[in-house]
Amino acid sequence: QVQLVESGGGLVQAGGSLRLSCAASGRIVSISAMGWYRQAPGNERELVAGVTSGGMTNYADFVKGRFTISRDNAKNMVYLQMNSLKPEDTAVYYCAASGARIINARNAEYWGQGTQVTVSS
Repeated sequence: QVQLVESGGGLVQAGGSLRLSCAASGRIVSISAMGWYRQAPGNERELVAGVTSGGMTNYADFVKGRFTISRDNAKNMVYLQMNSLKPEDTAVYYCAASGARIINARNAEYWGQGTQVTVSS
């Protein structure tokens, strides 16, 4: 099994920044791609960004140019730097991992418990 623990959520004003962190532990060898998803009330969970074990990244169109995902394989950590935050970014953000090379909207196998991000206008 793989355990994922997020940290770094909170309340921020529009235009501000937050950095989310995710620590992975357990059977690390079973995961390849990692990423961040989010879910706002009444909405489906959606992929925000993904990163392969080699550092290749992919982003949802609604965060391109504002969010940056990064990964430290030596520390089993993945990060999401969120800049220029908007009220519509308000959601619970989940760290996820997959045995697939590239994470997408459907292939996450392991999930963190989620961390709340609230952006006030």
